[in-house]
Amino acid sequence: CLCPCLIYGAYVFLPFDAPLLPTVGARLVYTLRCAAFATFPIVLGMIISGISRLCSSALQPFGELQREVEIHRTYVSQSVNLFILYFFNMAVLATYLPQELLKLIPLLTGLFAISRLIFWLSYAIGRSFRAFGFSLTFLPLLAMLLWNLYGMFILEPHNVLS
Repeated sequence: CLCPCLIYGAYVFLPFDAPLLPTVGARLVYTLRCAAFATFPIVLGMIISGISRLCSSALQPFGELQREVEIHRTYVSQSVNLFILYFFNMAVLATYLPQELLKLIPLLTGLFAISRLIFWLSYAIGRSFRAFGFSLTFLPLLAMLLWNLYGMFILEPHNVLS
């Protein structure tokens, strides 16, 4: 329930518009450039994971991973997997959206980055809190997938592979 409200509020109140993107190639490049910003939380997680791994293995280099190291490692692994799914769905979505709705691409990218950071923080607080951060990432991904399938098979079934 929170995801659509956040996206709608940002769509209405943030003062920017997407540039004019008349071709599919231009839309894909725009999506790729926006997606680069979504890698920030993942790279940050890799840095923190490396630092925590380095600091924890100083005492026992071959010992079991500590909880702090495991949290960062799990966060990075899940974030990379979700980013791949998110990016591919955003790229397909960019090919179907009308020009006036292309503002959703950077908004969805920002939501992904913020929701991954919220997931990381809530996962560090306690495993029972991580569902909120995960749902902020997964529900928009699911909505994009459903819209993409609807667009491919219902709106334009003759253009599925072209």
